[in-house]
Amino acid sequence: MMDYPKLFIFDLDGVITDTSELHFLAWKKLAYELEITFDRDFNEKLKGIGRIESLERILELDPAKKGISEEEKIKLSNRKNDYYLELIESLEKKDILPGIETLLQEIKAHQINIALGSASKNAPIVLEKLGLKDSFDYIVDAAKVKRGKPDPETFITAAQYFNVPYDECIGIEDAVAGVEAINGANMFSVGVGEKRYLNAADYVVEDTSKLDFKEIVTNFSDWKAKKEASV
Repeated sequence: MMDYPKLFIFDLDGVITDTSELHFLAWKKLAYELEITFDRDFNEKLKGIGRIESLERILELDPAKKGISEEEKIKLSNRKNDYYLELIESLEKKDILPGIETLLQEIKAHQINIALGSASKNAPIVLEKLGLKDSFDYIVDAAKVKRGKPDPETFITAAQYFNVPYDECIGIEDAVAGVEAINGANMFSVGVGEKRYLNAADYVVEDTSKLDFKEIVTNFSDWKAKKEASV
């Protein structure tokens, strides 16, 4: 018999829509102003990481920036966010990644709750731009999360909101830190991207168009059965 989950928790960037390019452009503009060389390869290391930690990693590229105060870091991260907000004004429904709308509809059809667990404080604005805000029953407030990914707090917060056991949840992520966070919460992890990077995930698809509801739930059900058999 198929064992259905009680909650799906989605990451935003790289799963619902690809705003990573917009983040890259915003960080690159800030880095240029700070006279720091910042490229796409380094940007990959910022996936799933919060704003302040991302800034700190960029500042580490220039030893001369080591003494920047916490107050100045906040100002710089806010400046980057202003650049990003300007860029997301262009987002619209066509920017939803392939297969996501269908997956959300199928989850809803099975009366399973849907949460968003993103490190982005702008997540509600992005969902609004995409016309998807009503598809989510709960959005984890990134500003209230004390420990960002790879810590499991974001996913645990979503599960606790619905009062469901962690092993009744499915988390969907495209970043290594995100998959680690899902696994740390003892939830079923779905990775979107290259398997060589996301090999810690319980189930991996190469892109969002391959996120099939039945396949995900079948793999979740098998995972759950194995867990229960090992107890």
